[in-house]
Amino acid sequence: MMEKLIITAAICGAEVTKENSPAVPYTVEEMVREAKSAYDAGAAVIHVHVRWDDGTPTQDRERFRVVLDAIKAACPGVILIPSTGGATGMTPEERLQPTELFPEMATLDCGTCNFGDDIFVNDMPTMWAFGQRMIENHIKPEYECFEIGHLDTILNMAKKGLVPGAPMQFNFVLGVSGCTPATVGNLNYLVKQIPSGSTWTVTGIGRSAWDMAAAGIVMGGNVRVGLRTTSTWARATRPPPTVSWWPRWYASPRSWAARSPTPARPAGSCPWPKRRMSAAYPLKDRTICNEQEGENYETEKIFSAYSRGSHEPGSFLRL
Repeated sequence: MMEKLIITAAICGAEVTKENSPAVPYTVEEMVREAKSAYDAGAAVIHVHVRWDDGTPTQDRERFRVVLDAIKAACPGVILIPSTGGATGMTPEERLQPTELFPEMATLDCGTCNFGDDIFVNDMPTMWAFGQRMIENHIKPEYECFEIGHLDTILNMAKKGLVPGAPMQFNFVLGVSGCTPATVGNLNYLVKQIPSGSTWTVTGIGRSAWDMAAAGIVMGGNVRVGLRTTSTWARATRPPPTVSWWPRWYASPRSWAARSPTPARPAGSCPWPKRRMSAAYPLKDRTICNEQEGENYETEKIFSAYSRGSHEPGSFLRL
């Protein structure tokens, strides 16, 4: 059977505002609304930045605690990945605050890069500190690579035991202004360099989001999309645009259909016209349906490479 597709919803980010799209969430209630809409549509993972109610980005630990707890309550079993990237200009100490909550996973940015008109600083001492914190707190990183060289850097650090090692989960963020362009060739190169047994996700920024999602699906990877990375297409969409991306994936060529996720539903009630294997819910007791044949299939464990440390493989799925 084809590997299951994992969709990550990046519902907020630190850069986009309600001026870009009115649906960008600021308040706790808005964050839960966007997360729940994505979860109900099939997202297995929510990537979390937080804001104050006026839209100001923050890495405040208590703000993260409130938001993460609220999303967990609304979306049982969802995988939450809080950001340690924060916003450009934040200190490493500010950015590390979510790790004090001992999340299962968190992002770890793999190098300094131009970020539009700004510089996103992740020098070696910063990455050492972030890696050590995640080792100490048993946090599984999602390694964010904005540049081709970032991958080589983090693999060397993992070999030296400076950051958590295999199995590793990578997110290739392509198309940021000033960073590696979002091309299939660049994505293909990066995927070929990762260690055996790793998992990977691709994030296309701006108008490259759809192209990179399509490439990631075809190449057997996973995708991240949402209001963090794309707001221009979403401006004209209703309902809230995090979930409005899903119909675009369902309209993909038939050869992708086996990797398109849908929510768990009773047999015969799937809204999609073709067979949809749900990889979206990482819980053993979830079922998926084949409307064409009226059968139920037990959902397989997914993202097995996310199991952390000495814990039983897949134990992180039991929130």
